Amino acid sequence: MNSLEIRRYSRRRVLALGILVASLAGCTSSYYKAMKTFGKEKRDILVSRVKDSKKDQQLAKEQIKTTMESFQELTGFQGGSLEKNYKKLNGEYEKAADSAQKLHNRIDSIDQVSSDLFKEWQKEIDGMENKKLKAQSAVMLRQARLNEAGYIKSMRQTESRMTPVITAFHDQVTFLKHNLNARAIGSLKGTSVKMSTDVDVLMVSLDGSMAQADSLIASLNADQP
Repeated sequence: MNSLEIRRYSRRRVLALGILVASLAGCTSSYYKAMKTFGKEKRDILVSRVKDSKKDQQLAKEQIKTTMESFQELTGFQGGSLEKNYKKLNGEYEKAADSAQKLHNRIDSIDQVSSDLFKEWQKEIDGMENKKLKAQSAVMLRQARLNEAGYIKSMRQTESRMTPVITAFHDQVTFLKHNLNARAIGSLKGTSVKMSTDVDVLMVSLDGSMAQADSLIASLNADQP
């Protein structure tokens, strides 16, 4: 890699880092500015996020289906290890909950970039002098707002239907955990007698150690003039 390639590589690394920092910090204006350096306008970001949201929905759908299958498998469970089956269901539930959260975040991000795009669009329309072109742009903006509102409404409805399913899975997983907790507490009774014996032995040992300490202190004090 020659010096020119190194400089280009370094600039790309710095720019990519800047985009990441801006995004993590929630500084949307810096994020948009950084993306524009790559030739990405707000509309490009919006399209990309909508495409990603579709993927998120598909992943969430598949994960919830898998979780449901795990739950059905567990409810038909006969014998074997309840702990093993619980861990499997809990793992599937956590993945489903994570998929639902990612979808929620994606919807919010789409709504945010749409709002920013429409504000920019309206500001640009306000700065136009040609009345005919200005009116045509205003019509396109109104239609775009309606399309976006319809899409977000549909996504929110999907999310609202997903929430009670995830909640139901959560309750079932928690109940199974409590069942295991009850079994664990019950099993302690069998070990309590041995633990009590061990504690008694420990107490005797501690008493002996403390007695030796007292003797040592006394002997040390006796050596003092």
